[in-house]
Amino acid sequence: MHRFYLPTEASEGASLTLTQREAHHALHVVRLRRGERVSVLDGVGHEYLCDVREASRESVTLAVLHKTAIPPLPYHITLLQAVTKGKAFENTIQKATELGAFRVVPLLSERVVSQPDEDTAASKVEKWQLIAIDAIKQCGSAWLPHIEAPLPLKEFLARHEKFELPLVASLQDDRRHPREVLEEYRLEHGRLPKSIGVFVGPEGDFTSAEMDAIKESGAFPITLGPLVLRSDTAAVYALSVLNYELQATAP
Repeated sequence: MHRFYLPTEASEGASLTLTQREAHHALHVVRLRRGERVSVLDGVGHEYLCDVREASRESVTLAVLHKTAIPPLPYHITLLQAVTKGKAFENTIQKATELGAFRVVPLLSERVVSQPDEDTAASKVEKWQLIAIDAIKQCGSAWLPHIEAPLPLKEFLARHEKFELPLVASLQDDRRHPREVLEEYRLEHGRLPKSIGVFVGPEGDFTSAEMDAIKESGAFPITLGPLVLRSDTAAVYALSVLNYELQATAP
């Protein structure tokens, strides 16, 4: 079944209309026809089962047959990812969405090659959001992650955001396995964390001073295995391991 996306304000009523980008995909890529059944996701926890009622040159009208509310994961993972060059960060957005990330915060650390200005950053965020939309359509997630504008690491740390369990991917000697850190949290609090923030550095990793600042903010250093991973691979690894451990040990 083909999936499409409409924001929540366009997903109300018994009839939905695909326009612009979604209509182009429906009409010219998958070539929908009257009577076909499709799914529409609104990115905030709802899936609409629909029939195609009319397909014109520029829009597709859908009749809503059933609306399903899909609960979010019982935990929120925020990926605090240093911006990588080229299309690597786009790949990170795609995979983070597929892996159920709640939020992605692009960080500009000292070793980040590309330091976008305000206009460039806004354009990048718009593109990343479209990549995330395509990703939920591909994987069937009803939840679209929030993607923030890039900001310097120091500025993010100055926010003093609180996660129940902050983590940082580390190559230093004090790193521990994520399972060990999660189990320690569970034993102390009697439950698993509901909010996790995981920092992942750029190619070449965070500088020693940056790593110290992240740890001073409360983040626990974790290992991502014995190999030195590319930054985008490290993000996928971290999200995969955390999802596995949180779901495997959930009551």
